[in-house]
Amino acid sequence: MEKASNYQAINKASWNNRVNAHLNSDFYDLDGFLNGKSSLNQIETDLLGDIKEKSILHLQCHFGQDTISLCRLGAQATGVDLSDKAIEAAKRIAADTNSKATFICCDIYDLPKYLNHQFDIVFTSYGTIGWLPDLNKWATIIARFLKPGGKLVFVEFHPVVWMFDDNFEKVAYNYFNSGAIVETEQGTYADKNAEIEQEYVMWNHSLSEVISGLILAGLEIKSFEEFDYSPYNCFNHTVEIAPGKFRIKHLENKIPLVYSLVATKKSTTK
Repeated sequence: MEKASNYQAINKASWNNRVNAHLNSDFYDLDGFLNGKSSLNQIETDLLGDIKEKSILHLQCHFGQDTISLCRLGAQATGVDLSDKAIEAAKRIAADTNSKATFICCDIYDLPKYLNHQFDIVFTSYGTIGWLPDLNKWATIIARFLKPGGKLVFVEFHPVVWMFDDNFEKVAYNYFNSGAIVETEQGTYADKNAEIEQEYVMWNHSLSEVISGLILAGLEIKSFEEFDYSPYNCFNHTVEIAPGKFRIKHLENKIPLVYSLVATKKSTTK
């Protein structure tokens, strides 16, 4: 498929098109963030633990709020994203908040061309891997940039979510990776009424694809957990069951919405 082979250019344009709407959205609450609010959720902070003086590589960072939040907790964080407009915004926000966070604009598969450094932690979260066609390559990148004994902290929307249509009324997509999904979107998850339109290319990835990719790259799975809520109100027909916890109203607690995973790189190499 021609668009699948050109997915990087299509998705870069797609994310560039979203940046202004996201910066001005209540979803990202930039004013609150500039005034010191953290963008991290309890799911990931519990997994990260004490990160003072830790070096962290944040993959697919958008405009860097989580990267900067990691620095606020005492880490030395570097964010990576495909969108040049998002990275430009990240650098502005870092300057406005006197953050030492650093940023790189590139596709994560190309990161070895831009970075030659290993980190204590690789972090990536919420809506990231669906933009990548090959999770074995993804896992290899993670292993490449982790120090021996370092850990991956990964939080993502559950693949069961991506089986449904936008209104969660029927199963519309394959749970397994059956190839590129090319669609056009009106608005954006952060502002469904935004007057923007963008085409994008995505892939669904099963849990087995994620876990086997990490194992093949030499990582050891240390924890895995599924959650029956999302910390983000980014889907249709949601209800807030507790502060910052959202479910699909008519599905209640019957499906998982998020999962988390921690994996470590072996301290010794063969």
